[in-house]
Amino acid sequence: MLTGRELYEGFSKDELIDLLMADSRNIVAMDGVWFQSVERDLGMDAAMHHDEEAWKRYTVTEARRIKKFLGLSDNSGLEGLMKALPLRMVDRANNTSCELIGDTLHYKIVTCRVQEARSSKGMPLHPCKSAAVYEYGYFAREIDSRIKCECVSCYPDLSEEGKGCACYWRFTIE
Repeated sequence: MLTGRELYEGFSKDELIDLLMADSRNIVAMDGVWFQSVERDLGMDAAMHHDEEAWKRYTVTEARRIKKFLGLSDNSGLEGLMKALPLRMVDRANNTSCELIGDTLHYKIVTCRVQEARSSKGMPLHPCKSAAVYEYGYFAREIDSRIKCECVSCYPDLSEEGKGCACYWRFTIE
């Protein structure tokens, strides 16, 4: 019986990339399944509470693992965050944009699988800002404790500046 790395050694690079991308979409689907279960049984407020609590814990663990994988130092700054953000499981499943302009990192989810899935089912949009503030803020601080995260636009608080994308985040060094 093959386990761990041995299981994957027989696959080509392209097959492993396809599997990685499928796993990214699967984690987004799993996140949606548990959320919708709580939403259906206990309501949106309870679902959002549990979503926020989950992201507070998960995002720190994910950031530590990505930081280690990339070999980032504790003070890798916005350059380190720029390398790390696109490697997040959820962000790999979406269409994203990441650009460092001067002393500000601009990160956008151009198309969001969660919002697209809810829309296609005739469900209201996911009010993700309250959870995403933890998701992106905690992730950034775990990469470099000096990084400050600002939400520019995220449902339900959409701004003109975020037009053309699902959500928009800015990161700076404090």
